[in-house]
Amino acid sequence: MEEHSIAKKIRELRTARNFSLERLAKLTSLTKGYLSRIENSAKPPPIYTLSKISTALGVDVSKLLSDEAISAEPLEITITRNAEHAVTDGRGTPYGYVYEAFAPKKLGKNMEPFLVTVSFEWRTDFQHEGEEFLYVLEGKLEFFFKDKSYILDKGDCAYFDSAFPHRGRSLGEVPAKIMIVIYSYKRL
Repeated sequence: MEEHSIAKKIRELRTARNFSLERLAKLTSLTKGYLSRIENSAKPPPIYTLSKISTALGVDVSKLLSDEAISAEPLEITITRNAEHAVTDGRGTPYGYVYEAFAPKKLGKNMEPFLVTVSFEWRTDFQHEGEEFLYVLEGKLEFFFKDKSYILDKGDCAYFDSAFPHRGRSLGEVPAKIMIVIYSYKRL
């Protein structure tokens, strides 16, 4: 990638997001003059500075460093069409769960929404920072939180501190499908 194209990307993203240099300066704790010099330079700033700018603009720093075009979608909303949901084999598969991410394109998010199809057996407890909300869309779920078991039917929900051990398994004849929203105290 040509170094001068980094400055061009920064300027294009800033203007596409309707950010003035002053607003970007406030978001990054950099001066307006320094940001102007970055945008007009053929040399990129240090990676730490690029990271601050990319965070403020809502893109991953690697996007600024690549030849790949960056979407100028507004930060305020991300639309994910049905065909764009990311079905993941990631952390769910070893546990018998299938995860479908609802907002894979949104950067800098505090929440992570999923559709989860739950296995009929449980293999391990989950524990992670933050809070979690689950809503049963189909089937019946036996949900374990700390030392208690709860039976949740279609339409039931739970909101809990996810730092405590929790897990679930499907009951009945069809796998339970649940919508889960995970909230993290730090940006995902």
